[in-house]
Amino acid sequence: VRAFRPDPVPQPLLEHVFALANRAPSNCNTQPWLTAVPSGAACERLRRRFQADFASGQVSMDFPYAGKYAGVYKERQYDAAEKLYGAMGIPREDKAARGAAFMRNFAFFDAPHVAFLFIPDWAGVREAADAGMYAQTLMLALSAHGLASCPQTALSFLCDAVREECGVDPSQRLLFGISFAGEPGLDRLVGVLGLWLNSLALVFGIVQGAWTDRAPLTVLRGSAVALLLALLGGVLFGGSSVLGYLLTLGL
Repeated sequence: VRAFRPDPVPQPLLEHVFALANRAPSNCNTQPWLTAVPSGAACERLRRRFQADFASGQVSMDFPYAGKYAGVYKERQYDAAEKLYGAMGIPREDKAARGAAFMRNFAFFDAPHVAFLFIPDWAGVREAADAGMYAQTLMLALSAHGLASCPQTALSFLCDAVREECGVDPSQRLLFGISFAGEPGLDRLVGVLGLWLNSLALVFGIVQGAWTDRAPLTVLRGSAVALLLALLGGVLFGGSSVLGYLLTLGL
């Protein structure tokens, strides 16, 4: 995803999603990742600094990156680039437009949040693989809660600036970043579905609890259905508001 809504994600939902991501597997359960998530003013400062510093050639990386591949890896790289720029209507020969599209990386594609993933300076390939599993788990958790994301190697190109702004110790090395937020056009549908399901659960629960004179087992079944509806509605609605998330926790 390379377009995000500007609305900040509610803090309770942020904490819940990242708590889920921390359950990712790792070698001997070492969990060798550290995640910094600047939001608000800090995110805006980094957004401006990334664009200005990269444009002026000020680059700092903890891990070398040439971006050059051979064989099938090069074929996949070129195929991905062709499809990406093709979807944006940018022809291959339009270098200026391609460059401008690439610079959008450093604006975090207008996302109000970005997660920077670090591993300690003693870490090796195994720990980097652990961080990859964590990142995948994080992106799946975001998606499950109605949020979109984009992992970006380009966000590791100014590691010193990120450490400075986020207060991260120099012993932590930056792997990459993930821009994330709600996806345009999705929040209205998610909100309507969630509100409808929560309302249906409430009505169903009231009817079953107050007006039925059937056997207790029937009442229990009705209450279970109401609970499932409310849980589903809360999860969906939680993608776009604090209310649905709190409803989920409350149930």
